[in-house]
Amino acid sequence: MTESLLKPGFGAPVEGSAHAAPVVVAIDGPAGSGKSSVSKATAARLGYGFLDTGAAYRALAWHALEHGVDTSDATAVLEVFGDFDYAISLDTTDRWVRVGTVDVTSAIREPRVTDAVSGVARVASVRHAVNELFRRLVASAALPGVVVEGRDITTVVFPGAAVRILLTAAPEVRAARRSAELTDQDAAKVAAALHKRDAADSTVVDFLTAAEGVEVVDSTHLDFEQTVDAVLSVVENTMGARDGR
Repeated sequence: MTESLLKPGFGAPVEGSAHAAPVVVAIDGPAGSGKSSVSKATAARLGYGFLDTGAAYRALAWHALEHGVDTSDATAVLEVFGDFDYAISLDTTDRWVRVGTVDVTSAIREPRVTDAVSGVARVASVRHAVNELFRRLVASAALPGVVVEGRDITTVVFPGAAVRILLTAAPEVRAARRSAELTDQDAAKVAAALHKRDAADSTVVDFLTAAEGVEVVDSTHLDFEQTVDAVLSVVENTMGARDGR
């Protein structure tokens, strides 16, 4: 079922290749917390790669919708996952997501896809397979480090990451930020959609409580640059403590 995903283009290790394992900075948090934008900026500042894990589930949701699949039907999702040919860039300046030969970088951000994401993400066997692919992708990256963001990244996907951060903010702040991003949508509708997404995702993972060893960055009263600086401070302090500095 996963052979197409394990091709070198996705990040399966090339036989005979050897390089030091990248440092992993894992960033978790709820929708609207700024995970993606803050993680990407953090990666750029560190000279690391950036992996948006949510893009994989969005791409699968897009793939399912294109095939006319009801994403609330776990069996149907598993069937369509069988030919899910996925690839993603780790470059902070050249971002792209592909399914087969189709560039879906913009399409996976459409509202219809957002509404369908939780349906595909809650299928346990799909999550297991995709999580394993994330690990292979990071392990095979010829980079000093990779900032990986997404749900349950700090606890399930990369529990042994060098740095683990839970990025959060008050619900009303998250809703306001998401509304500012989606200027063509009513603020009340955005807030309702965010609440619905939180409720749906909470059935899959606990994304509001920091596990032991996970540092919390609350951006409720921080602007974007201050949030990036706060995350970088956690990275510096954690790596310094690890290296005995």
